[in-house]
Amino acid sequence: MSAVTVLMLMTACKGDLLDMTPYDSISSGSMWATENLADKGVLGVYASLRTDFGGLYPYNYDQFAVSTTSRNSAPALLRGTCTSSDGNFSSAWRELYEGISRANDALANLSKAPLSASKLARLTAETKFLRAWYYYNLNVLFRGVPLYLEPTELDGYTKARNTTDEVWKAILSDLNDCIAETNLPNKYAAGNGDYGRVTKGAAYTLRGKVYMWLKDYAKAEADFRAVGDCGYSLFTGSYKQLFKEANEQSSEMIFSVQCYGLSGYGNDMSFRYGSRSSYGSCWNNYYPSADFVDSYQMQNGKEFNWDDFLPGYSSMTPAARSVYFLRDNMTASEKASLAAKGADMTKYLPTGNEARIKAVYANRDPRLTASIITPYTEYLGANGATDMTFTLRWPYRSDINDPHDIRTDTNAFYYYLYRKFVAEGASEIPNRAYSPIDIPVFRYADVLLLLAEALNEQGKTTEAITYVNKVRARAGVAQLNSNEYTQVSGQSDLRNRIQNERRWEFNGEGVTYFDELRWGTWQAKKFYSGAGLKQIWGLTTEAYSYMGQYCETWAIPATECEMNTNLVQNTGWIN
Repeated sequence: MSAVTVLMLMTACKGDLLDMTPYDSISSGSMWATENLADKGVLGVYASLRTDFGGLYPYNYDQFAVSTTSRNSAPALLRGTCTSSDGNFSSAWRELYEGISRANDALANLSKAPLSASKLARLTAETKFLRAWYYYNLNVLFRGVPLYLEPTELDGYTKARNTTDEVWKAILSDLNDCIAETNLPNKYAAGNGDYGRVTKGAAYTLRGKVYMWLKDYAKAEADFRAVGDCGYSLFTGSYKQLFKEANEQSSEMIFSVQCYGLSGYGNDMSFRYGSRSSYGSCWNNYYPSADFVDSYQMQNGKEFNWDDFLPGYSSMTPAARSVYFLRDNMTASEKASLAAKGADMTKYLPTGNEARIKAVYANRDPRLTASIITPYTEYLGANGATDMTFTLRWPYRSDINDPHDIRTDTNAFYYYLYRKFVAEGASEIPNRAYSPIDIPVFRYADVLLLLAEALNEQGKTTEAITYVNKVRARAGVAQLNSNEYTQVSGQSDLRNRIQNERRWEFNGEGVTYFDELRWGTWQAKKFYSGAGLKQIWGLTTEAYSYMGQYCETWAIPATECEMNTNLVQNTGWIN
């Protein structure tokens, strides 16, 4: 357990630190009187990472990305019915400003505590990074928010919005101070008692991301190179193992939200991404998008095409081609039921249907099956406290009787399921609601692909390819320019390849929604014709509807506009 986690546990009973209301002060007259209290005050700033939009639950962002879809009812922003009263807008605003309020209070008061000069400098740098992180999220989502850089009483939150550029400038100022601080270490080694705290590597990463938004690619390039100089590198094991507790402090993890297997201090990613066959009987609130799964290339870099495996597949109706996903040896009643739903049963193979569809997912980019459960692949789940192997079959029969089908909340539908962040067996996590696996915020793979993007945007396409290939090599897919399918034809082609590489590498991690907004690709990639929640064979169960370009900037929450009349709403939104 890291020092960050220990201190958070120590402060769990301090309601004024961890359960404060938005914008309230985390200090009192004696809050900063001792070194111990100062430590707890800074940990109060870290605690805002453990919120939905602060960093703990990336599915809150990823549900808007290309890789993930939401169960039952998609967010109003995707259904085309969103208003400025949407709960996502108000939650993000409240949680991120709460972190900023805590940071401002710490920065104003840390010098009052009896700290050594070196510790004061380090804690100040950590706090400035955290403030920059919370403002970064706000600025990406709302594009210009009020800047509060000093402690403010609840009735003092009346500023008008600063411009997007002014907020970027304030963020850069904080990050410049972090990077210039000699007492802030480049990196903490795995097992170090301070692992989980802010490092210079994290500050370089975040500053580089800001420069990417500003399209200052030369400065971004320099920062991303500096991250490697700080000692970070790609995890050398398999992609799947990177997201296990044993490797949560690998050299790839630059900054992560610290989790511990105790109620209130873990994460519920397994709960939300898992299935009823996962330990604790999880809810699978989020699914990998069926269209996104189709985007994964073959292992040799060739574009995936259903018709290469099942000739005529793409010309069939989604209902008709569901036949290819049926289990072997179906009963007469099952056959009749599925035929009535439109399955073309003339193409059914009673003893070879499973093997035929399973072959579609063989020899694909290994990140696909490492992070997503595909048809007729096995998953090590749990039956109570007993390990049990399940298989994603259709139609579902039973998870209790052999051969043990994966059970979900939606057995009447056939969706892809996540493996990433989901518990395997009955012993990997103590409880479905508090997994001990740290949640990555920045990974070195993120840095390498951003470095490649920054180089390519400067016309350094040949050099950029080498950094993309580092990530592809770890993934186990063909290197760019290694065969006929991976030849890079120029800057534009590599730009598209890098964007896809980021989508595949960071599926389910909450990274690529920000990417799509920055690239200006969100509409095309999330709201194309026929987009929505789909069963594996492409039958839409809930359609998406694009509201207009204005929805790519979140609305200032209606409640905030009511409390602060100086706030001007973003264009297109109505209070």
